[in-house]
Amino acid sequence: MAINKNHEFEELNGVKCGIVEKNVFPERVQFLKKILEYNKYTVVVVASPPPKGLPAPVVKTVDAIEPPLPPLLPATPETSTVGVTDYTFNPINAIFGRLLHTPNGHVVTQAYWQQK
Repeated sequence: MAINKNHEFEELNGVKCGIVEKNVFPERVQFLKKILEYNKYTVVVVASPPPKGLPAPVVKTVDAIEPPLPPLLPATPETSTVGVTDYTFNPINAIFGRLLHTPNGHVVTQAYWQQK
């Protein structure tokens, strides 16, 4: 468990990892993976767990009437959790500490990290 929200880590695929981002779409996973692997981090990507559904309402019936089916949850897009095996990694410190570089040699800025 993290001391604060800025330094999260958890076990991904049996490996303790520093969390880079959660609920990431596949295009963003490729972007982050390219940057982090270029900076010599070992990247671990796992599928994000599905969101928890609402519990079905409890209806007391006297007759043997079948309760209505709970509403279906909308289809959720496939998202992933991205982590690195260096569990001390903190993306905020890495960006503002100018520790990450792009493959063409430039320093990763906040705008570049956020793909703006």
